[in-house]
This record gives sequence, structure tokens and C-alpha cells, in this order.
Amino acid sequence: MKYGMELAVAALILVFAAVFLFQDAAIRASGEEAWGGADGAAAELIESSGYEPWIDPFWEPPSGEIESLLFALQAAIGAIVIGYIFGYWQGSRKTA
Repeated sequence: MKYGMELAVAALILVFAAVFLFQDAAIRASGEEAWGGADGAAAELIESSGYEPWIDPFWEPPSGEIESLLFALQAAIGAIVIGYIFGYWQGSRKTA
């Protein structure tokens, strides 16, 4: 069989997607937020304890999309720096 590994990987991806979609539908049917994460719950817990922030941010992004863009840009710059360091290290090992 020429494409056995490709078919196995495709089947694995389809099974994973089906399980993910099934769980997502079950969570949404219960009325809960599907994939909210812990940040929102932690913020609510901290605010309910009466915590007052010491300072306010000097700039807030105008929308959530801009905030996501800045986060993705920060992650991309970090990945480039780390990739450059590993590439330089690997290249110096080959020349030595």
C-alpha cells in the first residue's frame, strides 16, 4: 500500500476532529461556555475578593482584534529570535 501512512494520519485527524466537535456540542448543550479557559474564572474570583488595582494601563487596545494582533506579533518576534539563536548555534556546530 503506497499511501498507508498518509491514510492513517488522515484517519487520525478525522477521529480527533469528530471527538472535538462532539465534546464542543455537548458542552454547548449544557449552557456553559465551550472553551473559556481559566483566565476569565480567575479574574472573576480576584474581583469578587474586593481587589483594587494599584495602577491603570497607560494604553488599552481599541478592540479585541488589535489585542490579538499584538499578541500574535509578539509571539512571532519571539519565535524568530529563538529560531535565529538555534540556527546560529546549529550552524556554528557544523563549521567547528
